[in-house]
Amino acid sequence: MVRRPVAASGPTAHRGAYLTTLGHGPGGADNNRSHNREADEEGHDEYPHWTQKDIYDRARMDVERVVAEIDAQLRAQATPERAVQEKAYLKSALEHYGTTVPAVRQVVKRVARQQLVMGHDELMALVAALWAEPVHERRTAAVEFLDMYAQLLEFDDLAVIERMLREARTWAFVDALAGSIVASLVDRDQRTGMVLDRWASDDDFWIRRSALLALLKGLRRGDGDFERFSRYADTMLDEKEFFIRKAIGWVLRETAKKRPQMVYEWLLPRANRLSGVTMREAVRWLSDEQRDAVLAAR
Repeated sequence: MVRRPVAASGPTAHRGAYLTTLGHGPGGADNNRSHNREADEEGHDEYPHWTQKDIYDRARMDVERVVAEIDAQLRAQATPERAVQEKAYLKSALEHYGTTVPAVRQVVKRVARQQLVMGHDELMALVAALWAEPVHERRTAAVEFLDMYAQLLEFDDLAVIERMLREARTWAFVDALAGSIVASLVDRDQRTGMVLDRWASDDDFWIRRSALLALLKGLRRGDGDFERFSRYADTMLDEKEFFIRKAIGWVLRETAKKRPQMVYEWLLPRANRLSGVTMREAVRWLSDEQRDAVLAAR
């Protein structure tokens, strides 16, 4: 695989974190081998079998220095009271500094401007190092970097993103990872379809939610793969999980802004299966006549 040129500034100090994120290094290799064995048996071996040399050859950024700078700036804008409130609101097991999302984004933008070269390899190493620590704001920064440089991502990077999704355990990370970052890959690489198909039947509801939200960007534009969304949503309509019900309604609501007739025709025969939260979201952009018809069909 051809890689983009990167700045030669010496080996990264966070190769171990990057290896673990990709399923290598301490605690990661067994998980990765297990995943690959299961994928081989099920016919879903979408991702490459990474080797340590693959990762060692990648990053050339002084990741330790950059991450330390980011962490210091995040701490400098921390509010202890907010940390307590946010941790409780999100029911989070992570450490919280109490730094607002806009402040985190400003730190990310400031650091990004200071980096003369941010290639694919630097991005993935930096994200891995930020995500490795169980700190909410550091993980938020990792997601923001991925979003900012989404054009650098490749299909193989879904292995890293999927692991982040599985570790996220909250909409605060999942929605951006799936709805923006994975969605950017959906737009550029048809191979993402086989990954989303697997996610849609995963035991983890956050992964199933991700399969739905990864289609959101295209559907919101007025194109996108509504047939695939329909297949996924049909299998999930009877679920009791709030975050699945909300995601189905959210995607339908955004799709209806450009294609209300299509959403109306999808909803009508399924009206008696829709939960209240799905229904409220889905009919929001329908005409009064369409909305009344769907509600009457319940």
